[in-house]
Amino acid sequence: MTDDRLPLAELMAKTGDGDFLRTIAESVLQIIMEADVDGLVGAGRHERSGDRTTWRNGYRDRSLDTRLGTLNLKIPKLRTGAYFPGFLEPRKTVEKALVAVIQEAWIAGVSTRRVDELVQAMGMTGISKSSVSKLCKDIDERVHAFLKRPLAGDWPYLWLDATYLKVREGGRIVSVAAIIAVAVNTEGKREIVGLHIGPSEAEPFWSSFLKDLARRGLTGVKLVISDAHEGLKAAITRVMGATWQRCRVHFMRNALAYVPKGQNTVVAAAIRQVFLQPDHAAATQVWRQVADQLRARWPKLGVCMDDAEHDVLAYMTFPEQHRVKLHSTNPLERLNKEVKRRADVVGIFPNEDSIIRLVGAVLLEQNDEYQLQHRYMQIEGMAALATPMIEEAQPLQITPKAA
Repeated sequence: MTDDRLPLAELMAKTGDGDFLRTIAESVLQIIMEADVDGLVGAGRHERSGDRTTWRNGYRDRSLDTRLGTLNLKIPKLRTGAYFPGFLEPRKTVEKALVAVIQEAWIAGVSTRRVDELVQAMGMTGISKSSVSKLCKDIDERVHAFLKRPLAGDWPYLWLDATYLKVREGGRIVSVAAIIAVAVNTEGKREIVGLHIGPSEAEPFWSSFLKDLARRGLTGVKLVISDAHEGLKAAITRVMGATWQRCRVHFMRNALAYVPKGQNTVVAAAIRQVFLQPDHAAATQVWRQVADQLRARWPKLGVCMDDAEHDVLAYMTFPEQHRVKLHSTNPLERLNKEVKRRADVVGIFPNEDSIIRLVGAVLLEQNDEYQLQHRYMQIEGMAALATPMIEEAQPLQITPKAA
């Protein structure tokens, strides 16, 4: 059997003081793994035994981050069966998805030099199509079950945002939008409720996406927050029957494009005075005053503010407790950054299925984290959500009769 004695003198001779503890830790863990494998095999290395059940089949590299630094371990492989040490965590779903995407690109012969280097660095030379198919099937089943799950209850708030990725299509490299949908239910809990790939400017795309959410049970939507994508506003009205909130951050960028860079700070400060108002009526009044003041010097900016007034201030008609999270798509920014960080490793995706596989895995793990967090929005505001909407609707019904 394997000699369990740790050759301390030999280790001290080979390593310096700084690396001594790290080398000791690597050796101890390696001895533990070798002992575990001896038990599974039924024999030690190079030992003949009638109790043997399988044979060793080399090693695979795996790193482990510790307080002593990164430990470089060699996990024994078996010819039949599998072994994984209990002190290591299996790779997360998103890491498996990333590996699967790179493998798929490698097999398809469309990998760039960067992907080639990544594949070699991860020790994935000589990949078989059957192993890739098995890995992809496991990930796809979990991701599709998550993205197609039924939704129960009412979801008053819905955020939509697009992240643009590159994919090979018909021999060309094209840019597609990965639309991510996050919603908050009446309990104040948020969830990732959808992912869709396609051209973000096309109205049929938005209608198809929103109809799919509705079929899965996304009901009771009162406000949809997004950037000003062409065709989205009409799709929201037709499918959801909800109010649209134009992202305030994106609007500011669009508005400042009409102003010389030297005046951006002054103009931005003037427009922000609107958002400091306590209610919708006061915000509307200040908005029009600021628009008239800026119109004299920048007519196009005045027109822009006239057109965007109702869409940018829509959130002001909702409960005050919720407004800080309703005026923009900022709640999705961290999620988008994580998606881009993972996608940048791949660079160019071989097909749309690989995008859904990787991005869906990222969303699946993030949604699990959401479920462990506290309420995203105060539940008291949810109770008062319907009251202002009813009160505002009554004058619109009475006015025609009085006229």
